[in-house]
Amino acid sequence: MKKLSKIFDCWYGVNLELINCQLDEDGIPFVSRTGNNNGVVARVARMSDVEPNPPHTLSLAGGGSVLSCFYHDEEYYSGRDLFILSPKQPMTKNEMLLYSYIISANKYKYNYGRQANKTFRDLIIPELHELPICDLEQVNSDYTFELKSHNNQALSLSTNEWGMF
Repeated sequence: MKKLSKIFDCWYGVNLELINCQLDEDGIPFVSRTGNNNGVVARVARMSDVEPNPPHTLSLAGGGSVLSCFYHDEEYYSGRDLFILSPKQPMTKNEMLLYSYIISANKYKYNYGRQANKTFRDLIIPELHELPICDLEQVNSDYTFELKSHNNQALSLSTNEWGMF
């Protein structure tokens, strides 16, 4: 288990407002803090004075739909309170998709209007080698995948070993 900040470089996105962007069906995605449609709310025209967020990164909502985390394989602009996560070590698209699922699974820690802007970097998440055997090639874009134990039996949930947090 490691802190999120030990696995990913994290920085604040470009912080645009959609109302100030020109809509363009053939433009680049505009990602906001929504939990739907991979965070994409529109496509906008490229701006010569604003560098988009790089591809092969995760977007993470610090507010709004807190901890909504999505993989992006193309450049994109982002709205406010959206953070960009780039892997410190090379990762495949499927590994990035799995991490976005793992990160989003921590949403319950931010209920009642609590934002993740200052604390998300300290989330403790498993490294891929710590997970039960998982065929990462089977991870798909709707975040479904099957985990199997070492002897191919279904995994069980044992709350007896849970610690306080």
